[in-house]
Amino acid sequence: MIYTNNGRYKIYYYQDSNTKRVLVLDYIKKLPEKDKVKIAAYIIFLREQNGYINEPYGRYICSGIRELRVEFSRNRHRIFYVTVEGKKIILLYAFLKKTRKTPRIEIEHALNNFRDYKLYKGLIKYEE
Repeated sequence: MIYTNNGRYKIYYYQDSNTKRVLVLDYIKKLPEKDKVKIAAYIIFLREQNGYINEPYGRYICSGIRELRVEFSRNRHRIFYVTVEGKKIILLYAFLKKTRKTPRIEIEHALNNFRDYKLYKGLIKYEE
């Protein structure tokens, strides 16, 4: 799935170089339809804002990684992403936040995925 906007920023999903899994899509596909619709709307909003949105919809985490915050009912979905040259927004990792503070292990997953992306840039999955 790719969201385009007339030559402006585009959304891409990180694909793991070892497993070939597209982690954010895997996460989204498991959600109820209403959650999927809301996440899609937030992703479009993220693209329209050129990958930079602030609280309450997003925030900077570390090392170039930002967080998209999607809250629906009692669910607090988080999608970590980076904005890279070429007007690309790459969705790295998603999870359901259950604690007040973002667990360090979730941030580590995003950092590892970003490192993997930087080494194997050709392995980003583009879908329509």
